[in-house]
Amino acid sequence: MAENKEKLFSDFPSVSTEAWMEKVTADLKGADFEKKLVWRTNEGFNVKPFYRREDLDGLKTTDALPGEFPYLRGNKKDDNSWLIRQDIRVEDPAEANAKALDILNRGVDSLGFSVKAKQLDETYLETLLKDICAECVELNFSTCQGHVVELAQMLVAYFKKHGYDLAKLRGSIAYDPLGKMLSKGKERTSLAEAGKALLEVSAELPGYQVLGVDASLLCNAGAYIYQELGYALAWGNEYLNVLSEAGVPAKVVAKNIKFNFGVSSNYFMEIAKFRAARMLWADIVEQYLAEGDCKCAAKMHIHAETSKFNLTLFDSYVNLLRTQTEAMSAALAGVDSMTVLPFDSAYETPTEFSERLARNQQLLLREESHFDKVVDPAGGSYYIENLTASIAAQAWKLFLAVEEEGGFYASVKAGKVQETVNASNRARHEAVARRKEILLGTNQYPNFTELADGKQPLEAACCCGGHEHTCEKDCASLDFSRAASEFEALRLQTEQSGKRPRAFMLTIGNLAMRQARAQFSCNFLACAGYEVIDNLGFSSVQEGIDAALAAKADIVVLCSSDDEYAEYAIPAYQALAGRAMFIVAGAPACMDELKAAGIENFIHVRVNVLQTLKEYNAKLLS
Repeated sequence: MAENKEKLFSDFPSVSTEAWMEKVTADLKGADFEKKLVWRTNEGFNVKPFYRREDLDGLKTTDALPGEFPYLRGNKKDDNSWLIRQDIRVEDPAEANAKALDILNRGVDSLGFSVKAKQLDETYLETLLKDICAECVELNFSTCQGHVVELAQMLVAYFKKHGYDLAKLRGSIAYDPLGKMLSKGKERTSLAEAGKALLEVSAELPGYQVLGVDASLLCNAGAYIYQELGYALAWGNEYLNVLSEAGVPAKVVAKNIKFNFGVSSNYFMEIAKFRAARMLWADIVEQYLAEGDCKCAAKMHIHAETSKFNLTLFDSYVNLLRTQTEAMSAALAGVDSMTVLPFDSAYETPTEFSERLARNQQLLLREESHFDKVVDPAGGSYYIENLTASIAAQAWKLFLAVEEEGGFYASVKAGKVQETVNASNRARHEAVARRKEILLGTNQYPNFTELADGKQPLEAACCCGGHEHTCEKDCASLDFSRAASEFEALRLQTEQSGKRPRAFMLTIGNLAMRQARAQFSCNFLACAGYEVIDNLGFSSVQEGIDAALAAKADIVVLCSSDDEYAEYAIPAYQALAGRAMFIVAGAPACMDELKAAGIENFIHVRVNVLQTLKEYNAKLLS
């Protein structure tokens, strides 16, 4: 086999990087290579259009092995299995128990229970966990941050009462006061005091992690990938620093930290993020370990959850495509467990149907695509190895910057983390508004005929039962407005106005250009929920204007070539005589002349789509 492989490669001459560059340069025909083909990422580094074997030289990542420190290639050696998790918000423990038992028979092997602290008692737990074998499934619990120690005590007592081997139990209790500060702007417990007490109680549950780093909050607030990773590292380091100073051995603290990451749709970058996360975390923990401590304490326990930031209300089945690629990234990157959010999470409590689809998305990856069979299939990829190193470098810079400012708690308390992430949120909303970041079905290729039919975006509720803006805050909080939120508000405004503007494409002149401009304009205006009427073409301006008026158009869009606008635009505008809004599709060289004639509206790839449509709504719906 080896001889045949060597012979196969010898049949093809090797091609040098210089030869590739010569070919690329020739094909560019004088265009700048850096500007045309090198991608400047939001993470602050460049990505080349191709990578070769020599690009692996000097990379630390290629020396790693699966299951070995620094765990870049995963915590496991034998397979790439992960747990399929579904979370349940417990309103009634009996109903939650029935649901849990049902979904355990449908492929779930990890449960997440969000329980109400006021209802916690022995009877509550007995009802909630009835007939659930705690040794056969991972159990994860979250409750009010002030009651986590009480919850841990109750769980230990419950497991002992039912005769479980505590060493075989796996799960988590989400104590995450820093996450509460980020999401709600509230500080309610002392990390050192409550954290130490929780670790003492949970010491009898060695398979449970009780300190949470919920970096998915950052992802859902629109943070860039390096920001989510850099802040997550600083977040975990805060636990190590504070609790080790409080007298808890560092290895105990490290083993009890569970990282909950979000997963965006940046496919290869997310794979690289998780690989870099394990490597950097192992390096951090190693500095805390005492001599003789096993380095297995440096393993990063990762739960992944698909992003809320890019979920959409309109064309919501496209969310299935987003969450599927996100789940693929997380699975290939070797996470320990994963939650796929149902496609309807943005606008309603998920239905049984949407939850079933979400479970099946992971089951397809595991049972049919066999993503659980191969450990770190990305290992050795020229591209992903370089992405891993680049993301690690950027995240490490951010981590060091946070530490120099006094640590993660100090940065959160001062609002610096929130300010930085919220700035990224605004930048990404601006990118969506200008179509530099595409949300299929929202700011590009919307469903022309779709109506919300009463669907409304869900508003985040505070744990106290009120809404976030009504609750007293101790510090700034993150902005969780989804990328699609402003386009959705615009389209809902159109639908609720009772007057759906009708846009008519006056196509004339050059066939290729008029069709391209009409398609662009239809997609552009449909983003606001307008009715669009395309046409094959008109032989004269007057014919087109007459057809538009007969169709009772509120908008007439002239679609032609730049050269022909000098001939058609002013006559069309004058023939319309203010009876409808007039738009020119494009940015022709004669734009100044057209503006001088009174034409105000031009749509093209450089305009802010959202702002333009807001202005049109103000005129058309008033």
